[in-house]
Amino acid sequence: MKKFILHNGSGGFCCRSCARQDKQLNTYDWLADVPGNVDECDLVEVQFKNTRKEYYHNSNKIPLDKGDVIAVEATPGHDIGTVTLTGRLVPLQMRRCNYKTPASELKRIYRKVKPVDMDKYNEAKAKEHDTMIRSRQIALSLGLKMKIGDVEYQGDGNKAIFYYIADERVDFRQLIKVLAEVFRVRIEMKQIGARQEAGRIGGIGPCGRELCCASWMTSFISVSTNAARIQDISLNPQKLAGQCAKLKCCLNYEVDCYVEAQRRLPSREIELQTKDSTYYFFKADILTNTITYSTDKVVPANLITIAGQRAFEIYELNKRGIKPDSLLEPEHIEQTPRSADLLEQESLTRFDNHRNDNKRKKNGRQRSNNPVNRQNNGSENRPQENRPQQENRSQDNRQQEGRPQQNRRNSNYPRRNNNTDNNQQRQRPPRQQQGGQQPSQKQNQQSNEKSSDK
Repeated sequence: MKKFILHNGSGGFCCRSCARQDKQLNTYDWLADVPGNVDECDLVEVQFKNTRKEYYHNSNKIPLDKGDVIAVEATPGHDIGTVTLTGRLVPLQMRRCNYKTPASELKRIYRKVKPVDMDKYNEAKAKEHDTMIRSRQIALSLGLKMKIGDVEYQGDGNKAIFYYIADERVDFRQLIKVLAEVFRVRIEMKQIGARQEAGRIGGIGPCGRELCCASWMTSFISVSTNAARIQDISLNPQKLAGQCAKLKCCLNYEVDCYVEAQRRLPSREIELQTKDSTYYFFKADILTNTITYSTDKVVPANLITIAGQRAFEIYELNKRGIKPDSLLEPEHIEQTPRSADLLEQESLTRFDNHRNDNKRKKNGRQRSNNPVNRQNNGSENRPQENRPQQENRSQDNRQQEGRPQQNRRNSNYPRRNNNTDNNQQRQRPPRQQQGGQQPSQKQNQQSNEKSSDK
């Protein structure tokens, strides 16, 4: 099976400009596929360990592509790095990075690496971690207030660069002598900041992407808390700090946009006056172009949010001595809802009364559905001439005083049935008096005859 190697193993399947590179500060060469791009400029950008980049002169006209490993001139000996950019973009990149060394004084490119060069290079790189730990112990024994963050050996192993962090000025002359005796190499000390140390180590930010200082940022600008105040970001040190324990560099990215947007809003020192009271600035939402005012300078009270244009209109009216009725426009004035306490309105026994009412309603419905109660209700509506019936009822009650009381529920309330015809047939006959007579029916007939005669 044929193995595909594109651009000497440094590229992907698309083009040389998109060559995969696992190192930091990767540069996109958008002129890589243009014919004659490499021949027009002899300058080459070479990257070493982490974020260290240098520019060299290709005086021998060696054909180079992005990703090639080459040997370059160093003092003393030679160093080994990787080509990251060639062609006409190199001078532009030097200008962007503020590289001050003139092109005539740049060092030369020797050759592409050989297997012997790679063996020395790998042997030197294997010593870096142990050298860093040992150098920290030596600095601590000498009582120096400094932190050695990284160590980088040269490609041939004749020189070592020690990167350190220190808040104050440090006299490390004695340290250099001790390090040279211990490691038997030439020592070079470079002071870096906390952001540069994070860029050399690398990492993932809270946004989920690679750190800016490790991916593309070369110049570090100081960041202040004023940038967070302008963007209305809460001043939480844990959220504003990055991997370097300093303020995040990304806080400066949108400051200019927010400053320009704040010009469309009135100043925070302006006070708006109405017939009711005076309103002071509370907060501003730049994205929605609205501003909130309060009747108190310190405590938020009677907050009203209006548009920036409305605030300018009221400010112009106040200049002319006119005080509007309200900050809101007349068509947007609404009655403010009253605050209510739910605990005061309701009680713990609020459901007990409803249960009693439901029981009373059920009892009333059962009594109204009872046929005996219906007859009684009809008799109440009759004229008062039917007196004999009431007398007969009183006589019946007297006769029944000597008898034991029966279950009234069973006698007065028959079983319900949806079929009214069957219900009428199943009703019990009225209770007879002693002797088997029914005086109530006869008396009713006599009373009806008397009323008809009259």
